[in-house]
Amino acid sequence: MASVFSAIIAGQLPGRFVWSDDEFVGFLTIAPVTQGHTLIVPRAELDQWQDIDPAVMARMTAVAQRVGQAVRAAFDAPRAGLLIAGLEVPHLHTHVFPAYSMGDFDISGADPAPTPESLDEAQTKIKTALRELGYGANVPD
Repeated sequence: MASVFSAIIAGQLPGRFVWSDDEFVGFLTIAPVTQGHTLIVPRAELDQWQDIDPAVMARMTAVAQRVGQAVRAAFDAPRAGLLIAGLEVPHLHTHVFPAYSMGDFDISGADPAPTPESLDEAQTKIKTALRELGYGANVPD
């Protein structure tokens, strides 16, 4: 079940990573609903969230929570959104993003062409926030 996410994780396609551990990665989406929109993706090629081991889902949610703390801090957002959609890419992933209104939860309104500068800025802000929150060991260079 190789997917575009498998290629990004393997380094075959570029990705702006903010989190990396033995089991999960976090990288910015190329179609953000708000600046800082990050995907948390298992390294293993898993698909349906309701079919995976509950312990794996719990660990993935813990990573999403840490990244959520960082995006909320980095973008001074009142909330961090968390969504599981799974229709775009058949590889399990959660969407974590700074949320300012309920409209931010509509991923069909994502920006299809963010500037590279905006993505680079978001990556830097999130990595800095993760380090400040004590998660520096999981922040890739």
